[in-house]
Amino acid sequence: MMLDRRLLLLPLVLLGLTGCENSATAYKIEGSEHALMLVREQRYFWSDEIEQAVVVARLPKCQRRVAIWPGSGAGPAMDVFEAGYQLWALQQGRRWYLASTEKCLVQDWADAPASPPGARVGTFRMRDGVMVFEPVQGAQ
Repeated sequence: MMLDRRLLLLPLVLLGLTGCENSATAYKIEGSEHALMLVREQRYFWSDEIEQAVVVARLPKCQRRVAIWPGSGAGPAMDVFEAGYQLWALQQGRRWYLASTEKCLVQDWADAPASPPGARVGTFRMRDGVMVFEPVQGAQ
C-alpha cells in the first residue's frame, strides 16, 4: 500500500521538474585563464522568472558568483562589451553590470553611459532553447 502511494507521487515530482531551465554558458577570454559565465536557474516550472548570476573567473586565483536581476524564459539577451583592462560591461535589457576579472567582482552599473564603453565582444542568448555565447565576428 505504501509503495503504491510513492508510485503515484512520482509523476507529480517529474512534472515539477519539467520545463525548468538550469543552464550556464561561458565567454572564455582568449589567451588567458579569465572567463565570464551567465548562470540561469528556474526553480519552478509554473514560474516565468529565472534566477540569474554572473560568474567571474581568473583561475586559479578567483572565481565568484554574483546574483543579478531575474530574467525570463526567452531572455533578454546579455551583450558583453570591453570596458577596460580585465573589465567588462554587461547589458541585459535596460540593466547594466560591470564585471572585473582582475578584482573578481560584479556590480550593478546604475549610472551607465548612453553608449557602450567599448567594443561589443559577443552576446549571451537563447538559441534553440539553449543558452549560448555568440562572439562577434573578429572579436577575441
